Amino acid sequence: MYARFLRWASDRMHDDGVLAFVTNRSFIDSRTFDGFRKTVADEFHEIYVVDLGGDVRANPKLSGTKHNVFGIQTGVAISFLVKRRKQKGCKIFYARRPEFDTAEDKLAFMGSQKLSTLAFERIEPDKKGNWINLAENQWDELIPVADKKTKVAKTRGQEKAIFRLFSFGLVTNRDEWMFDRSSKALVDKVGYLVDRYDADRRAITTGQRSLDELGSQEGDIKWTRSVKKALSSGDRLSLEATREIEVLYRPFDKQKLVFYPPLIEMLNQTRTLFGEDGARPNRALVFTDPTSQKPFMVTGSECAVDMHLVGAAAGASCLPLYRYTSSGERVDNITDWGLKQFQSHYGKAEKISKEDIFHYVYGVLHDPLYREKYALNLKREFPRIPFYPDFRAWADWGKRLMELHIGYETVEPWPLARLDTPDEKARAAGVSPKAILKADREGGIIRLDSETQLSGIPAEAWTYRLGNRSGLEWILDQYREKTPKDPTIREKFNTYRFADYKEKVIDLLMRVTRVSVETVAITEAMKSARRATEDAA
Repeated sequence: MYARFLRWASDRMHDDGVLAFVTNRSFIDSRTFDGFRKTVADEFHEIYVVDLGGDVRANPKLSGTKHNVFGIQTGVAISFLVKRRKQKGCKIFYARRPEFDTAEDKLAFMGSQKLSTLAFERIEPDKKGNWINLAENQWDELIPVADKKTKVAKTRGQEKAIFRLFSFGLVTNRDEWMFDRSSKALVDKVGYLVDRYDADRRAITTGQRSLDELGSQEGDIKWTRSVKKALSSGDRLSLEATREIEVLYRPFDKQKLVFYPPLIEMLNQTRTLFGEDGARPNRALVFTDPTSQKPFMVTGSECAVDMHLVGAAAGASCLPLYRYTSSGERVDNITDWGLKQFQSHYGKAEKISKEDIFHYVYGVLHDPLYREKYALNLKREFPRIPFYPDFRAWADWGKRLMELHIGYETVEPWPLARLDTPDEKARAAGVSPKAILKADREGGIIRLDSETQLSGIPAEAWTYRLGNRSGLEWILDQYREKTPKDPTIREKFNTYRFADYKEKVIDLLMRVTRVSVETVAITEAMKSARRATEDAA
């Protein structure tokens, strides 16, 4: 909305004037504001931005609201946009307060400073409209993994990326209802959901309630856009038409989902990736979308993926090895153009297949030196891939990593030490031990509950991270006992107990420890590999 207010104000300004705003700071460096930055640079002759920071989502180390001038989660900026009729071009000036200044520090600074005496940095935007954190590297010379033009290309000649199709994961907008670890609990919840939908449909049809009234009363289900559309059309839902599938909900956490399109807000391209029923075999490379507020990560999946794989404010994009047509035919998702680029570079003697390319890309996206060098680019754009000298080494690394990451449930468990100390109070009371699920990283220990702990966890196991957490920490987070947000779920379906899954979690932690340690070993080996840029130097 603040962009609209600025548009409104700019349209009403004279040829000379100053427009001042206190707003969200995301326009300064967010990819979604590329066009906005270009537009204000075209319309104004001078732009002064005082960036007060305080964006907790972008930097979790800021913790809470201590570093934000308004005590909110979103960063704040003060902007002065100047029009001078006799001036040509645009000069952009930027000042940033230290990241860890508290709100009091920032307010004291503003109360004691004049804008005219403030030290600003003169900004020279790049051709894509970026103002800060400008990357100086060979990014544009690398081969694109995916792009929108290739996705909508009508002929093969228009394809200019390695992958033809890419897509966000699916979004239910009612996860507590649609996901569960227990098939019985899932059927019970969705049966209730369908019954409530039918009751609301009848109430609307008979004129007892309007669509706008739904969600306003105690016990109402808060329907989202797609369901309200079905309600307004009088569509019927059928529990018999639903199907249970497995979805990679969070890293190393597959959950059961009722795959029923009328109750899923956005399937995106899930049916193209995994068939009409969402359960056809495939492999997908999954990475955080450039719009995400979480660190770049990449993992693999052989089943459908939730869009918020690494949490809120972080979309997960999928690049499948294959895709499915509406008739169910499986076709390659690696383009002929992409295959030709690799064959031309490495020579046909290398005998490169499309599956080799899939694994090569997966390997390179795990390369620590690649991630460090192109960190700024990966925050703004889909990945691009360099041609490293030893194709086969990177393809083999990528294949091994993919096997580890999608086969995490079957790898050999790491031999963690288990210590059980009976909780006599819990046993005397006839209740389960108290769930704890906390990690002591320095001590290499995980406390599962008041009776059991695991020890001997290698330091490397914490190093392998997806988003803001290690793989082990994702498991601990997902299996905690949490109070459901939905009041109906809380009242009628709050059946999850950690004790029912304790042995499974122990097994999972041991296997993901193995996956984490071996992943780190591979990425460490990558650091010593030759790279084309070094050869050129």
